Amino acid sequence: MFEVFYTGKAKDQLIRLKSNSGLAKRYSAVKKAIGYLSQNPKYAGLNTHEFKMLKGPKGEKVFTAYAEQSTPAAYRIFWHYGPEKDQITIIAVTSHP
Repeated sequence: MFEVFYTGKAKDQLIRLKSNSGLAKRYSAVKKAIGYLSQNPKYAGLNTHEFKMLKGPKGEKVFTAYAEQSTPAAYRIFWHYGPEKDQITIIAVTSHP
C-alpha cells in the first residue's frame, strides 16, 4: 500500500469535481482510480505511464493514470513517487484535452 498525498492544486481540483453534481460519475471514477493507485500504481486498468513533459518538484518522474477510458475529456491523474518510500503524491486531476 502507498500512502497518498495531494498538492494544493490536486486538492482544489478534487473539491471542484466533487462539488459539481453533474460530474458525480467522474468524481466516483477518480476516487476509485486513486484507490487502485494506492494499492498498486502498476495496476493494468490504470494504464499508468510516464508523462515525460513534466517533472516533479525535485525532478521526479511524473506518471499519468487513467481514471476513465473511452470517454470524451476522460479524467487523468498525474502523480509521482514520494516524498518518502511507499508514498505517492498526486499533483493534478484533470480531463484529457
